[in-house]
Amino acid sequence: MTSRAIAGQPVREHAHADPLAVVGRPRRLVPLVLGHEPIPEAVSLEGGSASRQLREPVTAAAIEFDRGWLLVDGGFSPAVHDPAHRASFVYGGYAPIVPSGDPLCEQLDAAGLELDRLAGLLLSHAHFDHTGGARLLSEHRPLLLQRREWEYVIGVDDARSEFVFPDDLIRPDLSVVLIDGDAVIAPGVSVLDTAGHTPGHQSVVVDLPGHTVVLAGDAADLRANIELRAATGSTVAPDGRAAARAAITRLADLDASSGTTVWPSHDPDWGPWRDVVEPRA
Repeated sequence: MTSRAIAGQPVREHAHADPLAVVGRPRRLVPLVLGHEPIPEAVSLEGGSASRQLREPVTAAAIEFDRGWLLVDGGFSPAVHDPAHRASFVYGGYAPIVPSGDPLCEQLDAAGLELDRLAGLLLSHAHFDHTGGARLLSEHRPLLLQRREWEYVIGVDDARSEFVFPDDLIRPDLSVVLIDGDAVIAPGVSVLDTAGHTPGHQSVVVDLPGHTVVLAGDAADLRANIELRAATGSTVAPDGRAAARAAITRLADLDASSGTTVWPSHDPDWGPWRDVVEPRA
């Protein structure tokens, strides 16, 4: 059942979409670091310093099942290396550091994750430092995001000011699956409505053997967001601030529960990301 088509692009309701091509349950979570970006602390942390610059990692993760795997976010598109394209996302003091080559595919290959077993991409939100992985998708490898986020993408008037690259997501060979609020995506994987940073932001819950990880996305850039119960400093829409505060309360409560850890998306000191950048000898 197709709910909407944009330039021939198939867009389906999650309730009516085909099951994802994974078998079994999550058995491994692979952290990925795909670049870095200078961000004032106040952008990541409500009440943080506007003058303190953080060198934040641009992150993603792969969820490996008994067979098949899902990607969560995907960093920048390699198109950022094109000087004409790069001019569209360098904003004053914001100039991301993106390695040459293809860090996403290189890290997936190093982890033994074959692209022909990719079942889909769960997108936390549509800012361009998260949407580059959509280039790996096809009609049978869908993009899954919240309906409100999709409507945000297709309705944006000034993509540059909204930090969105619509071309990453709007193309006729890409199938989009729309989710409404909390939902189970596959055995052991679900999403949580954590709107605020963007209108349809979602976080991803992964039930691994013996432990649950919540990939917060930009609802919690830093561990300080969780430990201080302080929302992200960057929100969209008039109700964004209140929504972001509700989201961080939800995530902090989950982190405080037994057997669950919330991973912040952009914290340079968070172990899983740091270990990718600085491998142990």
